[in-house]
Amino acid sequence: MLPLEDYQRYGRQMILDGFGLPGQIKLSNASIVVVGAGGLGCPAIQYLGAAGVGRIGIIDNDRVEISNLQRQILHTEETLGLYKADSAKLALQRMNSRLVVDAMTTTLTADNALALLQPYDVILDCTDNAPTRYLLSDTAVALGKPLVSGAAQKYEGQLCVYNLGNDGPCYRCLFPAPPPPETLGTCEETGILGVVTGIIGNMQALEAIKIVIENHDYKPSLLLFSALGSPPFRSVKLRSRKPSCVACGTRDGKLAASRQADYVQFCGGPLPNWEDRGLVRGSAEERISPKEFKGIIASGVDVNIIDVRPSIEFGICFLPQSRNIPLKDILARPQDHLPSDSGVPTYIVCRLGNDSQTAADALRSVKGTGNVKDVIGGLRAWSKQVDSEFPLY
Repeated sequence: MLPLEDYQRYGRQMILDGFGLPGQIKLSNASIVVVGAGGLGCPAIQYLGAAGVGRIGIIDNDRVEISNLQRQILHTEETLGLYKADSAKLALQRMNSRLVVDAMTTTLTADNALALLQPYDVILDCTDNAPTRYLLSDTAVALGKPLVSGAAQKYEGQLCVYNLGNDGPCYRCLFPAPPPPETLGTCEETGILGVVTGIIGNMQALEAIKIVIENHDYKPSLLLFSALGSPPFRSVKLRSRKPSCVACGTRDGKLAASRQADYVQFCGGPLPNWEDRGLVRGSAEERISPKEFKGIIASGVDVNIIDVRPSIEFGICFLPQSRNIPLKDILARPQDHLPSDSGVPTYIVCRLGNDSQTAADALRSVKGTGNVKDVIGGLRAWSKQVDSEFPLY
């Protein structure tokens, strides 16, 4: 039976066909762990708590930043600086003080994954990096637990339930080899519409609830979502698990699980830190600091300033006197973007100081090119070192 208050709290879902009192009791007895309390994790956590899941685990070692608030809806200005797991727990307890919430402010690794995830019935992958995705999939296989995985970027998202039932595929069945780290942009680099993470995160919660109340069809599929698509949803039917899969495949009737000890190296090493790379000083003949660049602008000499960011970013903010020529256009025809007077120096800026180096190299390759330098650290360094009123995004 349920506490008397819960009949009113959860009555709207208990009267549904296929749900009823048995479904609510299953939820109250269930335990679900959410790995990642960010754009995907926040809506998933919120709706799992609202639905009455008995125990919710939250694993995240990041802290709340102001850039998170656009999509990570459990965090607020009041929780800036807190661990995201703790912030999400506070939000759940404000909604329902009787919820049991385990906030774990730790990094999930191959050493602790089995111990941290074992107590829970269902695992939600709300992360944004390849090493953790492979780790979660392998761990779910080893523990025999379903893994509800979501992903979102720009205007698009996807959802899949792995290791579900007796023959549901795992993540490695679909993606046996990871893509190169350089090809995996983060939300900071590529952008994300917050509503997209909300849609995918909510659907992760829905899949978890269906599994718990045993109202899932157990048919493996990959759901693709595009906010600009018509229709916005598309479902791809998946095959059963691959017998040859190193993680979940069967050979001679035995599970051939092969857990990768170093998932970061398996995925090609750590993701590049583009901000740090853009701050490398390099040669004085090729790069200039933001403060030195400011002095040149203030001197009033004739200069050619090229901003190589995409035009959509140039429209957000730009330096006076600069003109926008996206990097792809520079690389296509560098000779078209140099001043007619080779005595006029050219200075290249970008967001972080990486694309500007590529553009400057292309311009210097043109025969007869004059002085070409790029700004160390780009516009982010300009904002931090020269003009604190210049927008950061």
